[in-house]
Amino acid sequence: MKSINEYLIPFVGLKIGKHQFEYNIRKKFFDGFSFDEFENCDIKAIVMLDKKATMLEIHFSHEGTVNVPCDLTGELFDLPSTGKLKLIVQFGDEFNNDNDELLIIPNGEHQIDLSQYIYEMIVLSIPQKRIHPGVEDGTLQSETLEKLKKLQVNEVKEEENKEENIDPRWDKLKKLLTDK
Repeated sequence: MKSINEYLIPFVGLKIGKHQFEYNIRKKFFDGFSFDEFENCDIKAIVMLDKKATMLEIHFSHEGTVNVPCDLTGELFDLPSTGKLKLIVQFGDEFNNDNDELLIIPNGEHQIDLSQYIYEMIVLSIPQKRIHPGVEDGTLQSETLEKLKKLQVNEVKEEENKEENIDPRWDKLKKLLTDK
């Protein structure tokens, strides 16, 4: 993904201390990452950058909703999303992002791109299995749920039918087991 200028923070011009940045994340942000699991989103991301003499501490947090399809019914719904992420930025000889919580950037760098970290924080806060709240509490009315109810297997009826249709030859075999 190409870096987006809005998420580039030029830390060289900042004074030592804490600085806060706020971002409103929409669907267009995720389109830049070719991520299409959300139909829409409304997320507020807050980045707290604490500049120190030899390093940067960055605290990410977000809160909002993403519009996703239910895994059971396919119905779209707004799923609440919150999350936090902490990143330590140190300066070194070469770029290194092998560690999730530690980023080493070259000594000559003067800005940092936060878009990848905001993206990862939001995507990782969404659960793998997304179920519409109406399914969980039984208030959702949809064609899919009606179809599933019609196709639901009734186990009680099957067990009753099995007992009635027992072949009489089995009774003789059962009697052999009990005669021992």
